[in-house]
Amino acid sequence: MTSQQHGESSEGSGTTASGAKRDRAYDIVLFGATGFVGVLTAEYLAAHAPEGLRWALAGRDTAKLEKLRERLAALDPACAGLPLVRADVADPASLRDMASHARVVATTVGPYLTYGQELVGACAEAGTDYVDLTGEPEFVDLMYVRHDARARETGARLVHACGFDSVPHDLGAYFTVQQLPEGVPLRVDGFVRTNGRFSGGTFASALNQFGRGRQMLAAAKDRRRLEPRPTAARRTRRLGPPRYAAEVGAWALPLPTIDPQVVQRSARALERYGPDFRYRHYAAVKTLPMALGGPVALGGLLAAAQLPPVRRWLSGRLKPGDGPGKEVRDRTWFSVRFVVRGRRQAGLHRGRGRRPGVRRDGEDAGRVGALPRAGRTAAVRGAGHHGRGDGRRAHRAPGRGGADLPGRVGALAGTGCPRPTQGGAGHP
Repeated sequence: MTSQQHGESSEGSGTTASGAKRDRAYDIVLFGATGFVGVLTAEYLAAHAPEGLRWALAGRDTAKLEKLRERLAALDPACAGLPLVRADVADPASLRDMASHARVVATTVGPYLTYGQELVGACAEAGTDYVDLTGEPEFVDLMYVRHDARARETGARLVHACGFDSVPHDLGAYFTVQQLPEGVPLRVDGFVRTNGRFSGGTFASALNQFGRGRQMLAAAKDRRRLEPRPTAARRTRRLGPPRYAAEVGAWALPLPTIDPQVVQRSARALERYGPDFRYRHYAAVKTLPMALGGPVALGGLLAAAQLPPVRRWLSGRLKPGDGPGKEVRDRTWFSVRFVVRGRRQAGLHRGRGRRPGVRRDGEDAGRVGALPRAGRTAAVRGAGHHGRGDGRRAHRAPGRGGADLPGRVGALAGTGCPRPTQGGAGHP
């Protein structure tokens, strides 16, 4: 690793002592800072990083990093002194050096199956916490198989799927569960609506996964052999059939994304989900023509991705690093609505035409209101602008190393989610 500014670094890369971690040069290193999502993340940190946070920009092109730093300094003059770290996925030694100087590495460099594996290994060895934006199930399972054991030894928390996949769904499902009595069977359906567009990196990751069905299944099987058996509580995820969902007034199309896996594994880790928990994940579509055309388009893309020449051609239409401009992003939104069915119990609002409900939006996250027709269901709605999030709370609580989840780690930040007891590899 090379840097224009170096703070004090820790001695050795495998330490697990929290004091040694605090002595490292940087609290956060943002790797891939000059890419499309990296720039957005850097701008967010420039605007919202708490005072005293020691963070750095990292990437393979120092000239681009310098230009980004100038851009950030225009937003906040304090950013003029941001350290720049040169690290390259093609140079594993540079990744190890970067990891050894950071408490947390946040990476936006995808597709992660192609560009992310060496960095996860470096963080696991160094005892460095790691977060990414991946939605690639094969990558997540492979990282668990290869690095969870070492991450537990060094205390590294490896947390995947910290973007749209799967923070709204993992945190939202847990938040929903919290509105209901404990110890009862729960059936949760998540309904997603958005007008957002893919970035080039997301599109490339999706194409890559579509063409690797056999490898994805093999990685999942390897993980199941190593992963501890779940508790006696029952946890299931199902795609569910397409249907008209009267509860949200839309056609519900099952979404074959990583999100149900993330929610399920959070549920396995936490007793609060009750003795019998099931989660289904849907796209909510308002019109029947869209409901009929969506699966056909997805099936066509899936079939095309099996042919390498076609996959390469499609990849050239939207390249990693490309993405919607600011005007488009400012008009972009998403909403996730969770509908829960559980056993009727005393204490749950049982009639009276009301049910517990919380509506959350980007500007008024604390507003609480009643939703009609309670009894056995509760609903939580969340909405926000695509590409934005609330990063003002930084998790500071101790943890073990190893595989972890956005939902569990959220507890460390006081977001109402449970506290992990150990670190390790994985998302779900």
